[in-house]
Amino acid sequence: MKFMMLMIPAVYQGADKPGPGFVPDPSKVERMGRFNDELARSLKLLDLNGLHPQSTGARVSFANGRPTITDGPFVEAKEVLGGFWLVEADSKEEVVKWAAKCPAEDGDTIEIRQVFGPEDFKPAK
Repeated sequence: MKFMMLMIPAVYQGADKPGPGFVPDPSKVERMGRFNDELARSLKLLDLNGLHPQSTGARVSFANGRPTITDGPFVEAKEVLGGFWLVEADSKEEVVKWAAKCPAEDGDTIEIRQVFGPEDFKPAK
């Protein structure tokens, strides 16, 4: 089964969100790199990466059949993604155990979601 682990870092929340040019602390990046290496040795790591702050992004939202484009920052966003891991594992519980080992900061959150696979779209019998 494939799972997406979504990092919602505390640093991307609240009034003091980082702006363009934000670079994480190198020592924290190194700790996360060691975690990622261990994770890759235990689960099948398909992809991972960090994301630039929302101030550098854009949103396309849809209402009444029309798209609305908003450049960052998005003041109404309560939780902002800071990165992700895409892994294959035998169970959600296995992924949860790994997420609990992450060298996250106080206030960070990791959301775990199973990825839809082709088998999820087969007609019911």
